[in-house]
Amino acid sequence: GRKALEAQSGGKVTTTFVESVQETADAERVFRDLAQKGHKVIFGTSFGYMNQMLKVAKAFPKTTFMHATGYKTAPNLGIYDVRTYEGAYMLGVVAGKMSKNNKVGYVASIPIPEVIRNINAFTIGARSVNPNITTKVIWVNAWFDPGKEREAALAHIAQGCDVLMQNTDSPAVVQTAQEKGVLAFGWDSDMSKFGGKAQLAASILNWDVIYKKTVADVEAGKWKSGDIWWGVKEGAVNIDNFGPAVPADVKKLAEERRDGLKSGKLHPFTGPLKDQSGKELLAAGKSYTDPELRKINFYVEGVEGSIPK
Repeated sequence: GRKALEAQSGGKVTTTFVESVQETADAERVFRDLAQKGHKVIFGTSFGYMNQMLKVAKAFPKTTFMHATGYKTAPNLGIYDVRTYEGAYMLGVVAGKMSKNNKVGYVASIPIPEVIRNINAFTIGARSVNPNITTKVIWVNAWFDPGKEREAALAHIAQGCDVLMQNTDSPAVVQTAQEKGVLAFGWDSDMSKFGGKAQLAASILNWDVIYKKTVADVEAGKWKSGDIWWGVKEGAVNIDNFGPAVPADVKKLAEERRDGLKSGKLHPFTGPLKDQSGKELLAAGKSYTDPELRKINFYVEGVEGSIPK
């Protein structure tokens, strides 16, 4: 996304990035340093940067700050996110068609609503084409820990899961799936180079559409603090990079669901919908609003296990 922003500007916009910044006071130091060096727009790309970014934003009122996946704003601090649950839903549709055991395994990162929402959307998508699907979840309590991700993937395979999904950032799950002869997905980007035989498809995130919009508004003097949450409709989420194992009819079905999301005719969280205990969450035809989606703290029917406290 950052590189696309630079390329589109024809050299008018230059960017700086700092990686491996811990979600501690170190993040505050980095944000403050970037602001002091004259950067006009600063993006914080992890949920754990929220309070640090808010503090620095107050100290630099002429700098525009954007925080990913958070919920706190200020006059010069906006929040942004992509509807990752739409990607999870589409991958779930593929999983439901491709699983032979009716058992899919999910390697989950941090138990916050964003991740729980993705687990649920994936399960809803899978069960929309195969009502017998169950989703097993293993939490690794990290966004990026290849060792733990691999261990979780192996545990799922040992329990009979033949399709793996993850809400973590390394390709370890795809690599493990290829090694053990099961199927998996690319998450946030194409991971086929790490497991081309295993990857069924990838949920691709296009952050550049948000970066371009933000920078253009700042340059034009039109930027206002707010909440951007874009998905398939805005080109921020897509399903792509289908693997050789996916039949043409399954690919066509997934793309039809994508078209439904794009047009607004399809909403993954639409009733009838039950939680894992069988209690009705949504009546037929009813859908969750965005504020409700952002507070999800339960598993839907078909997800096994419990959410960590």
